[in-house]
Amino acid sequence: MANTAIAVTILVASFVLLVLLRFPIALTLIASSLLTCLYLDIPLPIIGQQMVQGINSFSLLAIPFFILTGQIMSEGGLALRLVNLANLCVGRIRGGLAMVNSVACMFFGNISGSAVADASSVGSVMIPMMKQKGYDADYAVGVTISSAIQGVVVPPSHNLVLYSLAAGGISISSLFMAGIVPGFVLLLSLMVTGYLIARKRGYQKGEPVPKDQIKGIILHGLLSLTPAVIILGGIISGWFTATESGAMACVYAFLLSTVVYREVKFPQIWTILKRTMKTVSMVFFLISASAAFGWVLAYLKIPAMVTDLLLSISDNPLIILFIINVLLLLLGAPMDMAPMILIMTPILLPVVTSFGMDPVQFGIILILNAGIGLLTPPVGTVLFVGCAIGKVSIQQGTKAMMPFFYAMLIVLLLITYVPGLVMWLPNLVGQ
Repeated sequence: MANTAIAVTILVASFVLLVLLRFPIALTLIASSLLTCLYLDIPLPIIGQQMVQGINSFSLLAIPFFILTGQIMSEGGLALRLVNLANLCVGRIRGGLAMVNSVACMFFGNISGSAVADASSVGSVMIPMMKQKGYDADYAVGVTISSAIQGVVVPPSHNLVLYSLAAGGISISSLFMAGIVPGFVLLLSLMVTGYLIARKRGYQKGEPVPKDQIKGIILHGLLSLTPAVIILGGIISGWFTATESGAMACVYAFLLSTVVYREVKFPQIWTILKRTMKTVSMVFFLISASAAFGWVLAYLKIPAMVTDLLLSISDNPLIILFIINVLLLLLGAPMDMAPMILIMTPILLPVVTSFGMDPVQFGIILILNAGIGLLTPPVGTVLFVGCAIGKVSIQQGTKAMMPFFYAMLIVLLLITYVPGLVMWLPNLVGQ
């Protein structure tokens, strides 16, 4: 008869070993699940069934639409128009381009929902601009990569859709609403940090925007932000589901980029679709692999074991939440964002709900932790992208990012221990 302890050891040890050997995370999840099932003498077709069941969800159709919308708008010159709008709003503050960078990343995050897309699109505009205006390259990179993390928290982030799936169908509209206030708090913390560093280094204010350009900048900026309004407004009002809102935003982005601005030519559409399909395929393969892995976790009752273990350490929710945050920050270094969400949600969600935390609040905590992990080596994807654009070393980028990293940790503690910061808006609108 199979021993549960041995089965858990096989599952965990094989997963850790394959991760250390740098196997693709989706294949690692499947391999660990298959090895455990072989030991437990569970029919292997069950793994295939769980993989298919994992992506058999209408809500998941929102992810391709969100990704496609971001791809179209990025190719359509969205980043530059949003930078101009941000410059109009905050460019006259000391160290104005740093402020512009943070606000532009917030705007772009409302469209792409991706920190990597945020860093590459806004960074390709802002980092050279900041260097040209006399800002140090490492500072420009630090501001950009830190500000890009806003894209994973503010709606419409497809990472929130992933969490909704992993958490068993938590309301996507509630998660979107819950991310708005923490997103603005995160923006404020990054702007304050950037301002203090700008004063210390003696960076100057930005140049004023000519009055004859103001109306055009506002118009084009608002047109570029409209996809986020379509998605959020449609979901919150109940007119559309998340999937339908994403489809409507895709149509709008296509018309704006090809008909109005004409910056996306029809031959480019095929390239955009191929890039989107590649990203979506990887995401869905990961989701299906995580569903199989999650089924094995549940079969072995690992979530219950983790709950008992943490509660045995302390019965104080404040201490348990601190331990969970430290664990997630440590895991964020070697793990990418999507697998971390899909793997850790079924393990840790029972722990936090056992002492009354709302799953929506935990979702924002988990997402921000995973987002911060994108800045930390060895799998700091956003860090690598920013350093490549700014042409600085990983060591320089990491050092420049640290003040912003500490600011994000403060925000993380706030959303962990002040539930109203996350839940106020969803409760207000009844989501």
